[in-house]
Amino acid sequence: MGLAAGAVLVFTMQTISGHRKMQRARYEDWRKLNLVLRTVDENYVDSVDRQKVTDAAVSAALGALDPHSVYMPPRQLEATEEELSGNFSGIGIQFNVPNDTAVVIEVIPGGPAEKIGMQPGDRLLRVDTVGIAGVHFPQDSMVRRMKGPAGTKVTVTVQRGRETIPFEITRGKVPTYSVDAAFMVGDTTAFLRLSKFSRTTAYEFAEAALNLKAQGMKHLIVDLRDNGGGFFEQACQISNMFLDRGQLIVYMEGLHRRREDFYADGKGILRDVGLTLLVSDGTASSGEIFAGAMQDHKRATLVGRRTFGKGLVQEPVYFTDGSGIRLTVARYYTPSGRCIQKPYSEDYIYDIYRRYDNGEMVSADSMNVANGGIIPDIFVPMDTTKVGSFYINCNKKATPMRFASAFFDAHREALKAIGDYDSLVTYLDNADLERRFLDFASAKDGLRPTAAEWKIERGYMITQVQALVGRYSKLGDNAFYHIYLQTDEVYKAAMASSTDSR
Repeated sequence: MGLAAGAVLVFTMQTISGHRKMQRARYEDWRKLNLVLRTVDENYVDSVDRQKVTDAAVSAALGALDPHSVYMPPRQLEATEEELSGNFSGIGIQFNVPNDTAVVIEVIPGGPAEKIGMQPGDRLLRVDTVGIAGVHFPQDSMVRRMKGPAGTKVTVTVQRGRETIPFEITRGKVPTYSVDAAFMVGDTTAFLRLSKFSRTTAYEFAEAALNLKAQGMKHLIVDLRDNGGGFFEQACQISNMFLDRGQLIVYMEGLHRRREDFYADGKGILRDVGLTLLVSDGTASSGEIFAGAMQDHKRATLVGRRTFGKGLVQEPVYFTDGSGIRLTVARYYTPSGRCIQKPYSEDYIYDIYRRYDNGEMVSADSMNVANGGIIPDIFVPMDTTKVGSFYINCNKKATPMRFASAFFDAHREALKAIGDYDSLVTYLDNADLERRFLDFASAKDGLRPTAAEWKIERGYMITQVQALVGRYSKLGDNAFYHIYLQTDEVYKAAMASSTDSR
């Protein structure tokens, strides 16, 4: 039987005695959800885990709205807030797990681990009394054991060469950086890798840019690929650095939110610097706000592939139990009125895979502005011709990463002494890395390319190996990105077009 819009729904429950208990609920007044939960609480056959049921109900309710309105239990909310805060409490190391033992890749400057003497290349053996080496210990569990409230202590035992060293570390605030790398790539051109928009991003960006200007920078290439976004105001502050007074950066609008415009104040420190932005399907949210503003004002050239298409304003709501929600309240629009958000669809979460299927990753003709996101000025197709089975199998087994770690163990002092890029390149060119790596891949993983494979893959493979080894020098990620860019087709296209877009 059909129901007219707004009709009263009758909620019934058949009792054991055969009598029906009726309660009235309307869709528009939200009482039905409360009645269901109360009925479960009063009548369910076993005791009810209220937290579990409430979390499930809230998650399901928000999931019916849009793909980005979400509920976060206390631990997840804390982790999310921590990631974007610009610092967290812990010991301050970054590590990889190339086989079954974690290896320190970076000791974060200013963090507790650096102050007490931990070094890149240290292998993590134990956290307090728990052994984590050689047992395939889950990486997220390692992180949880090393993190903790500031002021608490943790003992991390490492292997350094033949020595076993226990470090008793007092946890403290650890800065997290969103500018992963910043360096000159020519006499007047610089490269800056921006990985996220945290609370400190604009400050980091300005500090790095001023340092590059002091080195002669007149044109800046900013890598926004795989930057998933973050704080909205940070995107506005960075956009403001490049725009003139009164230029619109972005506006937001929703059913219950009046249009709100955000303008540049004309005090930007980089208004005289040319700009190129590298974008990809992993560039989202705040990254798209920055890219859209620069493109609409013809302030930058965008190079790469269509961005993700996440242009929703998420408003946080916090609860006293430590949980919270992110509720979509508006949409972001570029200065020209383009909605950044891609359409919702039944297979929304598989949108990126669909781009592969429809040829968008290899053909500019397959890109459509109606599908959301920001379309680059210069499209660079994905290059699949230089990657074959040897390259794929090596990366499945983390062979390059493990080789780099082993090479560092054998050449620790030489690598740690290198502090400038030209010296590093000279060292790597004379380190016989090609032969050493091929021998390592064969001996450790039973992998050896055919002559035909190596002819195709050599450039990509050896550049990756050099970048991973170079990361162990004093230059850190600056070395990694500087070397890796040699095989980056998007970067090459950017360099070819890097004239002042103003």
